[in-house]
Amino acid sequence: MAEQEKLRIDKYLWAIRLFKTRSLATEACKAGRIKFNGQNLKASAVVKPGDVYQVSKGIEKKVIEVVELLYNRVEAKIAVTKYKDITPEEETYGFKSMFHAPTLKRDRGTGRPTKKDRRETDALTDDLFKEEE
Repeated sequence: MAEQEKLRIDKYLWAIRLFKTRSLATEACKAGRIKFNGQNLKASAVVKPGDVYQVSKGIEKKVIEVVELLYNRVEAKIAVTKYKDITPEEETYGFKSMFHAPTLKRDRGTGRPTKKDRRETDALTDDLFKEEE
């Protein structure tokens, strides 16, 4: 049972579905994208409940706290309960605004936008990026 108590960070990140494969989680550790107390982690670092990790995946940055250890990959509904996402709100909204902005395309052959079209386009983008109160 003592062997089952130790869990590597790469296996944990794969099991909670932050990475699609374990090898991608290992590569992220080697590249210095997984941090604990500001220090880069090796893939073989041991995970304990209560630890807080900073995970960078592309431009997405997450801060997660380990709630419970998970040794095997399970369905997403269960995996989400094994960690707590404590990412600050300003970082979360920054990521969402970059990727969920509408891409405005015009139909081919419609010509240049008129002033009215431009005003409608500006109104759409202004509404999207307004701060919610």
